[in-house]
Amino acid sequence: MVLSPQHEHLLDRLAEVAVRVGVNIAHGQQLLITAPLDAVPLVRRITEHAYKAGASLVTPFYADDVATLARFHHAADDTLDTAADWLQDGMANAYRKGAARMAITGANPVLLANENAERVSRVGRAASRAGRPAMELITRFAINWNIVAFATPAWAQQVFPDLSADAAVSRLWDAIFQASRVMVDDPVAEWKTHNARLHKRATWLNERRFAALHFSGPDTDLTVGLADGHAWAGGAEPAGNGIICNPNIPTEEVFTTPHARKVSGTVRATKPLFHQGTLIDDIAVRFEDGRIVKAHARTGQDVLERILDTDDGARRLGEVALVPASSPISESGILFRNTLFDENAASHIALGQSYAKCMLDTDNLTEAHLAQQGANTSFIHIDWMIGSSKIDVDAINHDGTREPLMRQGEWSNQP
Repeated sequence: MVLSPQHEHLLDRLAEVAVRVGVNIAHGQQLLITAPLDAVPLVRRITEHAYKAGASLVTPFYADDVATLARFHHAADDTLDTAADWLQDGMANAYRKGAARMAITGANPVLLANENAERVSRVGRAASRAGRPAMELITRFAINWNIVAFATPAWAQQVFPDLSADAAVSRLWDAIFQASRVMVDDPVAEWKTHNARLHKRATWLNERRFAALHFSGPDTDLTVGLADGHAWAGGAEPAGNGIICNPNIPTEEVFTTPHARKVSGTVRATKPLFHQGTLIDDIAVRFEDGRIVKAHARTGQDVLERILDTDDGARRLGEVALVPASSPISESGILFRNTLFDENAASHIALGQSYAKCMLDTDNLTEAHLAQQGANTSFIHIDWMIGSSKIDVDAINHDGTREPLMRQGEWSNQP
């Protein structure tokens, strides 16, 4: 894959932003990178910028779509519950010893669409179990970490199926660079300004300490209670190791922890979900006492059911996020078929594991204490979009009174 000179320049800028703004690597810190095989050009640039910033060692790990498919096509059925726990344990140990994490996304969003759903589900559950030690450190925000994107040909042709392969990749790169805020004279300064806007919004929400949010619109009448001691976050935040980082590039959201037992009503997804290479479209669910009791998807119903049966926490929420319908990613009009981007085009909720970083005073709290306050626990964390220009959001105070937060997908007079 050959990039134009302009795209080569912007790719280097993206790598610099990923290192300086995203993970914000510290002098002497190790960096672990996971990436699709096609993303070697970005991995190499990130590696260079990381060493320039003082990294002591950069170690990349690559995933190969062809090798992934080979397992589903040829592996014996009784081997599908096996996962590389030795590798995940090693990564978790590296994080405990101070390493940072960088994940590069860009895999084919429908890679496993034609594979046996039960086999896919078993492999996914095994991988989630093996990855739990490392994921707990990430969801607690114990380390500095970042996710950034690379425009792989397989992904680009899913986003722009009517374009030639080269034209699709070029168009996707333009969209990634725009959304990632690197098409300006000083991307680092632009991110500082953008983070300040997100912090202002999160600070206002934290000052108000609402009890719940109510989403209303077509096929949606959903009340999301907020966890006791919840905290709103957005943009760059200090990790548990003291390093300020931007976990997601791009990002347009402010988000917090819902109460796992205080969600009720109905909601319909406003965008498709692409999960482990499978399309799940037109999701509609009903919550009672925090738990999904009824779920339907026009496409991918069997995969959705298996997701919900992952564990006890998979039917409950671990995140609620607010994003204006006028966000740059939404206004691009592009369905990226990638959660990193699509979740920043619309308000969303996430099934599964909650983020401890979105709870106050967690240093001395056990998992049982967090659960008592409403935090959810699960092997999964899957975001799906419920916001649009047709959705209103009200804040509910502890005395039951309401005030508008969003109208037709836009913020209503708040900072």
